[in-house]
Amino acid sequence: MTTARAFWTTARGSGELRAERLAVPDARSRLVRTLASGVSRGTEALVFAGRVPPSQYQAMRAPLMGGAFPFPVKYGYSAVGSDAAGKRWFVLHPHQDVFLAPAAMCIPVPDAVPTPRAVLAANMEKALNIAWDAAPLAGERILVVGAGVVGLLTGWLLARTPAARVTLVDIEPSRAPLAHTLGCRFSAPGEAPADQDLVVHASASEAGLRLALASAGFEARVVEASWYGDRSPAVPLGEAFHARRLRLLSSQVGAVAPAMRGRRSHAERLSLALELLADARLDALLEPATPFEDLPAAMPRLLAGGLCHVITYGTQPCMD
Repeated sequence: MTTARAFWTTARGSGELRAERLAVPDARSRLVRTLASGVSRGTEALVFAGRVPPSQYQAMRAPLMGGAFPFPVKYGYSAVGSDAAGKRWFVLHPHQDVFLAPAAMCIPVPDAVPTPRAVLAANMEKALNIAWDAAPLAGERILVVGAGVVGLLTGWLLARTPAARVTLVDIEPSRAPLAHTLGCRFSAPGEAPADQDLVVHASASEAGLRLALASAGFEARVVEASWYGDRSPAVPLGEAFHARRLRLLSSQVGAVAPAMRGRRSHAERLSLALELLADARLDALLEPATPFEDLPAAMPRLLAGGLCHVITYGTQPCMD
């Protein structure tokens, strides 16, 4: 049997590495030694802080997580590793140096996608689902509120719409060059353009949601892509909300967007997300790497700011 070490959140704001024994792989499973994993700041910050409401315990379970909410819990869903043959796989697995996963959940990493960039696959999958929910049209004026990883990836995807004018809004002026690199305009919240045809909100803040609604034009679509955990933001549905006939739509990655449901499975959506990561410009979304050994001490800092934090393992291909 193989001994593995995994990162567990053991209490509000603290975690540790725990050892566990893995079963012997069979024909339906694959032993993967992790090369890198990504910290998903939005959801993992809520889990680390113990802010998953009891009503959402089942809905917020990651596919291969361990333990149970609130604590102790082994959480995460952006692992890239290799098997005995050196083939690379992306798996929705928590931070762990070696793991056993169902073969059906192991998605091949394209040769054109470097390992660090591949950890963006889970975020890209969410951005892809948002784009499917948003259904952008050629020539639309599009606003994305929140230039975190998901907002930036969503803006990059929407900017591929012919003749679309996509503006990213964020409170951090430092995100402007990155927005331009990804083919988008940039604006501070106080200068956000009005009368937008399509607005995506991805800031996970009440102020951002208010700005998203205020920036929408007549009969515009507003896609809410944020999750607030146990918070209840005040949504301004008075004033001109009804007169402007706004359409408010939630987008969540747990289900394939209706436009593609029945046409693409979850695995096919994730495979497409990995293919989309072949663009080298997306390396700008990656923060400097943190060694897996340092993760318990580093996690509060990693969740406090930045874009995609990459965890490295310094491992070699698995030997069955």
